[in-house]
Amino acid sequence: MQGKIIKGIAGFYYVHVEETGVFECKAKGIFRKEKIKPLVGDDVEIDVIDSEERTGNIHKICDRKNELIRPAVANIDQALVIFAAAQPKPNFNLLDRFLVSMEQQQIETIICFNKQDLVRAEELEHLRKIYKNCGYRLIFASAREETGMGELRKVLEHKTTTVAGPSGVGKSSLVNLLQPKAGMETGAISEKIARGKHTTRHSQLIYIKEQTYIVDTPGFSSMYLTGVEEQELKLYFREFQEYEPACRFLGCSHIHEPDCGVKQALAEGKISPVRYEDYVMLYEELKHSRKY
Repeated sequence: MQGKIIKGIAGFYYVHVEETGVFECKAKGIFRKEKIKPLVGDDVEIDVIDSEERTGNIHKICDRKNELIRPAVANIDQALVIFAAAQPKPNFNLLDRFLVSMEQQQIETIICFNKQDLVRAEELEHLRKIYKNCGYRLIFASAREETGMGELRKVLEHKTTTVAGPSGVGKSSLVNLLQPKAGMETGAISEKIARGKHTTRHSQLIYIKEQTYIVDTPGFSSMYLTGVEEQELKLYFREFQEYEPACRFLGCSHIHEPDCGVKQALAEGKISPVRYEDYVMLYEELKHSRKY
């Protein structure tokens, strides 16, 4: 029987099988021997021990198409990052850190600004202008007014999407609108792991509908970039690429050098000053971080 790991805690893995439900499984010892750790998002094959109790053993982990470090999940198709348009005001530096992290891991990202009902149209246009030249898809939504939900459902369809965002932006409200059972940890899991009160710290996959899952991750308030050198940071600001050929120097950092195509595009309003300032800040941070 084949399914997908939707949660892992205390050595148990909860495997969702389409049309059958969730099975509580242990992983065969061979995985430990081979130092392979099952991850949320893994497609697995299980042997059923008890079909009524829905218990089993994982005997095979299928090939992963990718594996994210933060959060630790496998087989992700895309990321949906949720920020509030207001209350709290969007932290662009934090958003750009997340975008760099996803670019580094080659995961396509959709940006959703929730609470659109709290801001005027010109403020929404300001948000749109910052990211419109970056090539990211933007969705404006309101969990309170249930607007933007059709567009959100459409982008999630037939994909496994990691959903992330800072605390207080209404991420849980949107997730609960997408899947009303999400608050009870989808079906049988709530009963199975009622003993684990700390489960919200763990990533979990939530089944929306056929071949459609979201990974609900704990809220974050900071994000440090790891495994990125300052010289390669520019590769993760996708809007720079168009203007780099106009730079006089090969390997231009787009900060101090004269005749820089990116700085010229910035001056002409083709690149958002918010994005560029975040780039400079992150570049300096990486440059001065201690290398171990």
